[in-house]
Amino acid sequence: MGDAVTDRTTTDREHVTEPIQADKSLGELLSELTSDLGHLFRQEVQLAKTEARDEVKQVGKGAGVLAGAGLSVWLALVMLSLTLAWWLDKALDRAVSFLLVGLMWAVVAAVLAIVGKQQVARARPLPETVRTLKEDAQWVKAQKS
Repeated sequence: MGDAVTDRTTTDREHVTEPIQADKSLGELLSELTSDLGHLFRQEVQLAKTEARDEVKQVGKGAGVLAGAGLSVWLALVMLSLTLAWWLDKALDRAVSFLLVGLMWAVVAAVLAIVGKQQVARARPLPETVRTLKEDAQWVKAQKS
């Protein structure tokens, strides 16, 4: 029983030391490795560009909604300021009307800000590129051993 374990260990060691491509010279192997790494690098750059383009679109949408929230806040401040001015100068009924319009804009601004923040938060920095780079690093380690 102990001999079977020893034989298996010896076989595993012999298998590990056998060259994968014994018929190729060191120069040919290095040339292939350089070519493969160059091709891999170009693919990673292309993937990063594609992912970056998608992420920029997502962030752009969120930024647009946040810009809408900013405009809504500005309108709310204008309306609330006008309301206060009318309230101090005129009868209460008109001021209450302006106050309600200003509060409505404040609610719109809050909703737009929440939606815009959620859209920006959904953007993830190049997830596919990060995953494939990790796989590539493992591949390079496997090629070295």
